[in-house]
Amino acid sequence: MDLSRRRTLTLAGAAATALTVPLALPLAPGAAAATAAATSTTTSTAAADDPYETLLARAEQQLTGGAFDPADPDFAGALDALDTQAADWWGRLDASAGRTALWADLSPASDPGMFGQSYQRLRTVATAWATPGTSLTGDAEVLAGLLDALRYLNAVGYAPARSETGNWWFWEIGSPRALMDTCVLLRDRLPAADLDAYLKTVARFVPNPDRRTNSPSLAETGANRADKAVIVALRGLLGQDPAALALARDGLSDVRDSGRNSLFRYVTSGDGFYPDGSFVQHDSVAYTGTYGSVLLGGAGQLIALLAGSAWAVTDPAVGVLHDAVDRTFAPVLFDGLMMDAVRGRAISRERARDHTDGAVAVSYVLQLADGAPQSYADRWRAAAKGWILRNTETPYATLVGIPALARAKALLDDPAVPPAQRLTGHFVFADMDRVVHRRPGWACALSLSSKRIAAYEAGNGENLHGWYTGDGMTYLYDGDDLDAFGDGFWPTVDPHRLPGTTVDTRPRTDLGTGGGTGTFRPKNAVAGGAVLDGRYGAAAMELIADGSTLRARKAWFFVDNAVVALGSGITASDGRTIETVVENRNLHAGGTQRLTVDGHRQPGAQGWSARLTDARWAHLEGTGGYVFPSGGPLRALREERTGAWRDLNTGADTGGSTTPLTRRYATLWFDHGTSPADASYAYVLLPGATAAATAAWSRSRPVRVLGNDAGVQAVASPRLGLLAAHFWAAGTVEGLGCDGPGTVLVRRRDDGVSVAVADPGRTATTLTVELPFPVRRVVRADDTVTVTPGRRPVLTVHVGGSRGHTHTADLI
Repeated sequence: MDLSRRRTLTLAGAAATALTVPLALPLAPGAAAATAAATSTTTSTAAADDPYETLLARAEQQLTGGAFDPADPDFAGALDALDTQAADWWGRLDASAGRTALWADLSPASDPGMFGQSYQRLRTVATAWATPGTSLTGDAEVLAGLLDALRYLNAVGYAPARSETGNWWFWEIGSPRALMDTCVLLRDRLPAADLDAYLKTVARFVPNPDRRTNSPSLAETGANRADKAVIVALRGLLGQDPAALALARDGLSDVRDSGRNSLFRYVTSGDGFYPDGSFVQHDSVAYTGTYGSVLLGGAGQLIALLAGSAWAVTDPAVGVLHDAVDRTFAPVLFDGLMMDAVRGRAISRERARDHTDGAVAVSYVLQLADGAPQSYADRWRAAAKGWILRNTETPYATLVGIPALARAKALLDDPAVPPAQRLTGHFVFADMDRVVHRRPGWACALSLSSKRIAAYEAGNGENLHGWYTGDGMTYLYDGDDLDAFGDGFWPTVDPHRLPGTTVDTRPRTDLGTGGGTGTFRPKNAVAGGAVLDGRYGAAAMELIADGSTLRARKAWFFVDNAVVALGSGITASDGRTIETVVENRNLHAGGTQRLTVDGHRQPGAQGWSARLTDARWAHLEGTGGYVFPSGGPLRALREERTGAWRDLNTGADTGGSTTPLTRRYATLWFDHGTSPADASYAYVLLPGATAAATAAWSRSRPVRVLGNDAGVQAVASPRLGLLAAHFWAAGTVEGLGCDGPGTVLVRRRDDGVSVAVADPGRTATTLTVELPFPVRRVVRADDTVTVTPGRRPVLTVHVGGSRGHTHTADLI
């Protein structure tokens, strides 16, 4: 359990209900020294030549936003949010002699979870004290109260003489980071003895960024390493300790361990960035949207903080971080929100929904742009401008604090930066079992799992109902409804009926109710797929259900504006009903969107349900169309569901509220019956399509299902010249042959042929693919692909060791 969750909570703006601290974003390296005097009213002229004070002033600006006009209406919302939260906590702070805590709800202060959260609240109060325009700005009583509160926590809670108990994160990341930030803000008013005590405490629990203090043999990786590097750097600045600053800088590159855990290197297993854009943390969890974002923010902050100093980050491999913005983050940011498929257990956090995590990531991208090469920076700023402008449902300005808002304001006011259009294309993140298909008006994300990548992570009271989130859950993002998953979806949706999943309807018990976090990795090998021409894709997953005899073979084919989903071999013997969920759409609190089936409008009353045995197509107003090439047995339901965030998250510092939420849902699913044997399904998603377009698609069938059995699942689009198949065994479909399990896409056009092949099961050494039409010669091929042209050309693809990635060739 790391700062990935608390960073979001702590740094969120007006939308956060518990913590409201401005997003800690540094300004451009070249601008930091120039504005240092404006960001610290007590910095003396003599200090201008002090390298430590110069960087501390820069660190202060990262917390307060530096010089800005409090009367500027563009900052009014963020300033008011900071002031409101800080004033509330200041007003409730207990300064009595016999207190057992600083706040009644965080008692006793000796408990790590309690003093950890107390430091975060003190940072918020200190930020308001140091920020111009709040009711606490420069208040002597507030300053005295802060100094007293810090002494109190050091005496009864966070102190060098204590041994770590409970969650290590509070001791080694959460508390020291908040404490060091607070010391930066109060540094000119902190008695030397107090500062010395706090620095010794932090040095005790975070001596370096390299190792877990409570488990010295454990090397820190990914986001944890980035967090600790920032903590050590702040400790070094406050203590004027050049050795600590060198430790912090070198920690990013893991100099002391020969770069083994460097944040600036690609990994092929475990935690970190992968060349295909994947990001993994906790060894097996797809975590771009939280831990990946924290790494981007922490490393970017330290790079900017130390820029131009004797401890500047000069590692040439920092380009890995730059490339990650385009490869890792851009594909999973949709109009400024972060896709839930890469947020792990954070989906259960009331104060960190997809919009919030997205805004944090956008802010980190803009932070990194300040010091990046111009070609990168220009592209990122254009992308960020588009993300910010398109999210009108939850404006960026309501989600971030003053420092991030200042940077965004400058960007939005700059006519030289045009907003980029939505990213389009098909992305297979083979190293984290995720697939993303993006079109101009919508995006579809696919969450898979395998013996390599966890189906879910839960623990410390978080993500209690995440049972099926990695079983092929299909997220459909529509530019006209950005709140489908952010508006109370997780506490109100039926967690047994997540879109895209095939499930055993057995009762489940809550996950992760004990201490610590854990993951579940299923036993299947196949999860992933291939991408062709950067635009088309096919993916597959063998489902081996947890705690059930349920087995299924699932495949998805992404063809321009359609997603074809096939299932075969659906078998179980437990005497329970098995279902495949086509859709379970959040219609929000009072939604009355029309559901039309085969041209007939269905009843809109809550609680309505029907068996649609002969249905060929359906349309849900505001979402799109659904086509059923093989008909039913289809079920439909309208229901109003009530739940609370507390049902999903009881965490010590992320626990949700008990306030009931009610949302309406439209659900479509296949009922495979009790203990089915070799059942199947087929459906097509047409996001954004009208009812008329859906009916026309159902009649014309521009994409045909060629196979859906235990041997092969395949589709063809004659208009596109596209043939796509996942072979579960050696076989042939429409003349396309493969000698073993693998995913193959072939597109034949007037100007040539393109082929893509992958082994998502990672079991083969080579795959031999036979094409159904003649080829004269090779135009281009990966070095893993050899081609024998002729009337029935053959490709030999060396897939061994490629970790499920795509191999391509262009032929004529």
